[in-house]
Amino acid sequence: MPGSRALPPPPPASSGRPSLRERWAGRQPAAGAAVMATGIVSVGLHLTGHEALSRVTLAMTAAAWAALAADFVARLVLERERWLAQARTPGAPTAVAATTVLGVRVSALGPQTPAEALLALATVLWPVLLVNVVPRWRRGMPGSVFLCCVATQGLAVLGAAVAREQGAAWLAHTALVLFWLGLALYCAALPLFDLRQLTEGAGDQWVAGGALSVSALAGTELLSADRGGLYLWNDDDAGVLRSVTVALLVLDLAWYAVLLAAEVRRPRPHYDVRRWSTVFPMGMTAAATLSVADAVDVPWLEGPGEALLWVAVAAWLAVAAAAAASGGAALRSRAPR
Repeated sequence: MPGSRALPPPPPASSGRPSLRERWAGRQPAAGAAVMATGIVSVGLHLTGHEALSRVTLAMTAAAWAALAADFVARLVLERERWLAQARTPGAPTAVAATTVLGVRVSALGPQTPAEALLALATVLWPVLLVNVVPRWRRGMPGSVFLCCVATQGLAVLGAAVAREQGAAWLAHTALVLFWLGLALYCAALPLFDLRQLTEGAGDQWVAGGALSVSALAGTELLSADRGGLYLWNDDDAGVLRSVTVALLVLDLAWYAVLLAAEVRRPRPHYDVRRWSTVFPMGMTAAATLSVADAVDVPWLEGPGEALLWVAVAAWLAVAAAAAASGGAALRSRAPR
């Protein structure tokens, strides 16, 4: 998990091969970032009309989310102390963020019942994790400190998407409150972020920019919800929301450039599970750029948005290959001799 504290080791297995319980105990909740990364790539592919690839990655997202949900429940039931310890770590909000990313893509399929169920689940988890994580913020935090913002804005994105499809004005107004709360959480987290992570981080430093991109995406969803005949915002409100959304995208692109320059200056090619927290912001920046192009009627942004999407796809493939190689090596090293 990004920024996690060390957890107690699992009990030893009776044989050389890892047991199911060992694999659960050894799985870091930061693996939720893999669900987030795959889900947002699916969203981006959908926005650019690559529907077949989008549905393949959606199926992968759903399968990975289901596995992590089973892990989450198993820890809650069987290893309560370990679950509580992980719920207090900075990366815990990935559970909410991953659920909302999946929900956003599911909502685009048409029927809203599955998206509503995911929204309800994320809404229940969100305050529980925030009250455990935020009080433990300190100076010198890794990029995972921004995950509370990501989780909150994820709720805003999914809430606005469902509100648009269902014509629920109350839900859109709730999403707007979450949007502003997410920005407040970002402003509170920013002074605590250790800037040395730009050149030393193992991947989750990219969430500093990714939190802004999901905020921009939330802005576009709120603007789009108003187009559904709900008449949510007057001209002044819509103008403020549009200006803030564009500003968020500009700031996100600036972060993207800084983070990319830091990667070039000090390459970190070795695999770390936190590299999924690099892919997610890349994909989210692409999705936000494409969405802003439509929401504020700036069609020339579509080209850069699609280019950023294919960069994110390439990063996803590279990290997935590295994860598979790392997993295979770990299994071989634990096999009986």
